[in-house]
Amino acid sequence: MDRPFTHLHVHSEYSLLDGFGRIKDLVGYAVELGMDSLALTDHGVLFGAVEFYKECLAQGIKPIIGCEVYVAPRGLTQKESGIDNNPYHLVLLAENNTGYKNLCKIVSKGFVDGFYYKPRVDHDILRAHHEGIICLSACIAGEIPRFIIQDQPEKAAECCELYQDIFGKDHFYLEIQDHRMQQEAKANEGLREFSQKYDIPLVATNDAHYVRRSDAKAHDVLLCIQTATNVEDENRMRFPGDGFYLKSAEEMAGQFPDLPEAIENSHRIAERCEVTFDLESAHLPEFELPQDVETPGAYIRMLCEQGLTERYEQITPEIQERLDYELDIIHTMGFDNYFLVVWDFIKYAKDHDIMVGPGRGSAAGSLVSYALDITTLDPIKYNLLFERFLNPERVTMPDIDCDFCYERRQEVIDYVIHKYGEDRVAQIITFGTMAARGAVRDVGRALGMPYAAVDKVAKEIPIHVGQNVSIEGAMAENPTLKEMAKSDGAVGDLLEMAKSMEGLARHASTHAAGVVISDAPLTEYVPLYRNGEAITTQFPMGLLEDLGLIKMDFLGLRTLTVIRDAVENIWHSQKERVDVDHLSMDDPKVYEMLSRGDTLGVFQLESRGMMSFMRELAPENFEDIIAGISLYRPGPMDQIPRYIENKKNPGHVKYLHPLLEPILNVTYGCMVYQEQVMQIFREVAGFSMGRSDLVRRAMSKKKTDVMDHEGEVFIHGERDEAGHVIIPGAVSRGVPEAVAVQIYAEMKDFAKYAFNKSHAAAYAVIAYQTAWLKCYYPREFMAALMSSVMDDEKKVSKYIEDCRKMGIDVAPPDVNVGVGKFSVVEGKIAFGLGAIKGLGAKPVESIVTARQAEGPFKGFRDFCDRVDLSVLNRRTIEGLIKAGAFDFTGFPRSRMLLGAEGIIAQVQVEKRDRLSGQVSLLDLGAIEAFKEDRFPMADPAPKEIQLAQEKEVLGLYVSGHPLEEFEGILLGKTNLNTSMMGSYEELCETGIRDGGSVTIGGLVDSVKSQMTKTGKLMGFITIEDLYGRMEVVVFPRPYESYHHLLKADTPVLIRGKINYNEEMNVSVICDEVMPLDQGMTIREAGIGYKPMNIKKVAEQLTLCFSDFTQKSLISKIKPILGRFPGSVPVVLYFKEENKRFGADESLWVTVSDELVRDLQGVLGRNKVEVK
Repeated sequence: MDRPFTHLHVHSEYSLLDGFGRIKDLVGYAVELGMDSLALTDHGVLFGAVEFYKECLAQGIKPIIGCEVYVAPRGLTQKESGIDNNPYHLVLLAENNTGYKNLCKIVSKGFVDGFYYKPRVDHDILRAHHEGIICLSACIAGEIPRFIIQDQPEKAAECCELYQDIFGKDHFYLEIQDHRMQQEAKANEGLREFSQKYDIPLVATNDAHYVRRSDAKAHDVLLCIQTATNVEDENRMRFPGDGFYLKSAEEMAGQFPDLPEAIENSHRIAERCEVTFDLESAHLPEFELPQDVETPGAYIRMLCEQGLTERYEQITPEIQERLDYELDIIHTMGFDNYFLVVWDFIKYAKDHDIMVGPGRGSAAGSLVSYALDITTLDPIKYNLLFERFLNPERVTMPDIDCDFCYERRQEVIDYVIHKYGEDRVAQIITFGTMAARGAVRDVGRALGMPYAAVDKVAKEIPIHVGQNVSIEGAMAENPTLKEMAKSDGAVGDLLEMAKSMEGLARHASTHAAGVVISDAPLTEYVPLYRNGEAITTQFPMGLLEDLGLIKMDFLGLRTLTVIRDAVENIWHSQKERVDVDHLSMDDPKVYEMLSRGDTLGVFQLESRGMMSFMRELAPENFEDIIAGISLYRPGPMDQIPRYIENKKNPGHVKYLHPLLEPILNVTYGCMVYQEQVMQIFREVAGFSMGRSDLVRRAMSKKKTDVMDHEGEVFIHGERDEAGHVIIPGAVSRGVPEAVAVQIYAEMKDFAKYAFNKSHAAAYAVIAYQTAWLKCYYPREFMAALMSSVMDDEKKVSKYIEDCRKMGIDVAPPDVNVGVGKFSVVEGKIAFGLGAIKGLGAKPVESIVTARQAEGPFKGFRDFCDRVDLSVLNRRTIEGLIKAGAFDFTGFPRSRMLLGAEGIIAQVQVEKRDRLSGQVSLLDLGAIEAFKEDRFPMADPAPKEIQLAQEKEVLGLYVSGHPLEEFEGILLGKTNLNTSMMGSYEELCETGIRDGGSVTIGGLVDSVKSQMTKTGKLMGFITIEDLYGRMEVVVFPRPYESYHHLLKADTPVLIRGKINYNEEMNVSVICDEVMPLDQGMTIREAGIGYKPMNIKKVAEQLTLCFSDFTQKSLISKIKPILGRFPGSVPVVLYFKEENKRFGADESLWVTVSDELVRDLQGVLGRNKVEVK
């Protein structure tokens, strides 16, 4: 290469849906072109910086870390649409480590402070963090080129001087590009002039958005995916030409033959850039020690020894030896501080009554974790291995995942932020990528292909739980897909294009649990990103660990909240204190319940398949639960028949060698756990635990070369160069060679499926706790369970049905009983008021506070008078009526709905009068008379309308179900209902796979029709059955045949095929529709119905009093008004004081001669006026 060139303006897939280049491919092609360096300058982000750095080093070229930032036209504070949402581009390259840190700060500011459509920075930020950064003026979207194109040379000149001033003359370059664009040519002409005029060097770049010229079409499709357009749309975003790739040095020189200096400057800049990432050091936060403790190691030992005395009656030599061993490894690996940090926030949570799980993952195998109360499971009792958690022969960051009550998880994170500093704690980014089915659908839309055709192809890609099936793998597995690609050119092109997209980053989101804590402000190491309200790192979890940053998982576990609420319910309903952390783990009643499969709501055991498995397994002890959780997964399931057979017939258990018995006896001779594999390596062949774990990992990852070598070592042992035995091997320990070979073969086969016993055991604790609560306190437990899923009517319905089977009454909502969550009152479960739609925490609080202050509400008017009507408005109160929360009054809901608005308005007037000091009718001693409920007359609403209203505000039916009369038909004619459709795994447990034939039934809830590109109608239908809703897709042919049946509230049976999309959401593809019962329909449920039996003969009735001294007459007129209920308002006028008061709506009347005559008899002939 005569004139060296380096690409300094390059976008990867991390310019999300804009860059098509995978980092490995970009670097590889640069190497292929003979280049010795390469820059990465994604739009506004540094997402790929560490991955790029490592890949460049791996392929032997220099990485240049950069970013094409967005510069706000008028500063960060300006956010006016049409002006400030079109920022300038500017390329920044890190010259050294100081520059990288400044680049992190600049990019972070763009997201944290400057985000408006894009992550924007401004000149002030650039000036504050310019050191160590080389600046290029960017493409034609840059500030200077844009002013040149807009014929504003004065502004362009000002920018040249500004950027020279900010970055320094030797750190600012004018960037020229040539993609055969007219605007670009104009910009380049001006840039050449400014270069000469202001002595600013030029640098040639290519705005690379893909790797090779041949990638241009795929990049164009990617842009269509980004903009939700298709390739045929004329006015869509597109790149001109196919020149936005990594061009060779010769191509670049050929584009600028008269500017060799601009070519050479690219390489000179590259030579100046030297950024190194420290991939060796750890940046653990420093834990503040008590004054009398010198080192973290001393403090952790002291805490552990205290903890052990609380955990064990006697510290045996085995326990002490295990503790010393673990502490030594923790200290040697430099993780004393880490354990103290975790101990501290776990202690904070427990001190503040925040539920904490018993442990999660391999950390439960640590005695130190147990002694520090980080975990609550005895690792020695259950034979859990420390090396599975922290391996002295494989230095990696420790990983203690912590479960917290999901309602209070954020409190623990906030504590950590407060303790270590807001700038040192952040959540962690994660990237969603294009999976096979998603890529096919995305590409199909972008290519403008018919939905049905694309869907047919996508459905041929199989779904395997827990695995990503590639398009290549799907074609190998599914001959139909392969044949479709071969016989149909459009399908073949679709799959080829989708393959090129597969695995590309599609979007950024926040990791569900990961939190990183640093010893310094995070921007010293990583850039930050804003995802909604969450501030996250721009690097994902694995790359953070490469940089030495510690990740901790703060998981919100709903089940812990259920346990907490159940314990509280027990105290409130029975005044009993329950401590779930100190239960007997061998209660026969609990195991009897589990053996019946009565596990709905029991953690990890409530799926249909698990219920069936529990009945087969008939667990008798805690080890059986651990094994059950471990076995019931793809792969290990094959062991289930053998496990159950051996459990039922212990005499059938056979061990290949006696050395295996003490390891496998707990699982009836079956290999179930990873820890058992490790123990076999140690006990049979003499491996160290650390090496045992390394081999187990190799087996799980199918590393053939490692397995072959270690297999020989397992059988025959290993010696060092001096002939000393390192590992004795199985044969030298008395195991016949053939038996050793067989043992190793079984381990190799099983290790890829083996489960982490520490994790299973920790989860088994929660499973047992929930089972115990359901067994002994079913009402309190089910109330807590339903409270945890109030936003999921399908689950609430399922749990209510389970209550019914257990003989537990679930009472409808009632303002005199309910609180926010489901609760237990007088042996019944009271419906949670918080489950009523639109009734948030404040309205519920107002209801409960008023009830606690003065006792139960006497009626509707009393309720309105005592609650805060500023938070309980007409809409929320009508929601309470529809939910049945005022049924205790005895009035039909129809009458209450009709009169509610007037009563609420009247009460509001009276409350305002009281606040303003005016005297009201209630102040005149007639409070009782006017607080009794009186509603206008109306017919009770039909049952179906009442049910529709319940569904409207509760999401489910309480007093009945519109499909009750069809329950027998549904049970007899369908093979799928919504209670079976929780997850793909649960659906598979029913025997129905993706694409399987199903028959469903229910009411048509909603119908949405849509015109296809071929001009035909298709439908998207929501069907509601006894348990919830499901989506049905009706393509044009069946829609044409059956659209007359697909009307709202029509009961139907639908035959079709099950369909799971990429997000694992289920729907049914319709083939055929038929009436559920000969076309019978449910009467349309209207909300705004009008009662018919109301007579109106006057507009207003006024009763006149001389003055307030006649207030005693009010008690005499009340019974008269009560005999003539109606809709005519009653007004009381006090002549001397000239005050008018509207009577309570409950006292409105139907005016008649008899009423007027009776009132005149009390007040006088001229004291009653009818208007």
